[in-house]
Amino acid sequence: MLFFYLISLPLTMGMVILTLKYFSSPDVPNYVLFTVGYTWFCSFSIIILVPADIWTTIFGNYSGGISFFWSLTYWSTFLLTWVVVPTIQGYEDAGDYTVVERLKTSLHENLVYYLCVGSIGLVGLILFIIFSKNWSGDILGFAMACSNTFGLVTGAFLLGFGLSEIPKGIWKNVDWTFRHKVLSHKVAKMAVKLDDAHQEFSSAIVVAQVTSNQITNHDPLRPYMNIIDNMLYQMLKEDPSFKPQGGRFGENDMDYNTDKKSMAMLRRRLRIAREEYCRYRSEYSSFVLEALELEDTVRNYERRNITGWKFVKSIKPERTGKLGPS
Repeated sequence: MLFFYLISLPLTMGMVILTLKYFSSPDVPNYVLFTVGYTWFCSFSIIILVPADIWTTIFGNYSGGISFFWSLTYWSTFLLTWVVVPTIQGYEDAGDYTVVERLKTSLHENLVYYLCVGSIGLVGLILFIIFSKNWSGDILGFAMACSNTFGLVTGAFLLGFGLSEIPKGIWKNVDWTFRHKVLSHKVAKMAVKLDDAHQEFSSAIVVAQVTSNQITNHDPLRPYMNIIDNMLYQMLKEDPSFKPQGGRFGENDMDYNTDKKSMAMLRRRLRIAREEYCRYRSEYSSFVLEALELEDTVRNYERRNITGWKFVKSIKPERTGKLGPS
């Protein structure tokens, strides 16, 4: 069993680290990386705990260690799901200027959400009790049954979707014509999203500049506006190719200079607009590059007798000899 631990533990940690490096952006704070990494490790820990639990049960080497790690994983996941991760999400999404204000905004939004969900659940429970004929009054058992049912049904649905969609996607992508149609559709769809994101980012920039011009140097809101100006300057400095154009104004776009909360809303809007623009631009570039590579592959495959091009393992092309112009 020690050999299994020596393999599974580094493998699980490696999966978490590689996934973090692949999906995280360069400006993600360290505490967010740690929280997300620990969350994923709790999910991946089932790879270690289930075989260890089965081994201790079969060979009778039961100790409190397995029970402790199961409890640690369960309660860590519970707290991360309902408290830690939602709080950090709200904190990062808030546009306030201090840590305390951002925490207050996050807690307020999460409490409103939980109150809405809890109210709906309470109404459903009351209706169930009213219309149930054989109700024994065991509310805790009913809640546990609902929780287990939700987990099992969701898990079965996700596993079934992966078992069917992943092989089907691989099978369809083998057909270059079908893959080219899919990529063309994705490129066109992403181009529309990129244009909308560009318009929103341009509008946010213009609104921030106009608001900055409206606030005088002696205005109490000027220090907060300076923070927004510095953030905007840094954004344009990191991406000098971006040129604001075609910004659209809404009805309330000139009302950001009223109080500190409205300035926080402007800061949040500017940051979200920039993040969405960067995300859609990256996805658009990725789809365009893949489509161009596929067209190049198909073109060289059709001229393989002349150029000496070979196709290996039906996945990646191997070029031998001199290729003609693409």
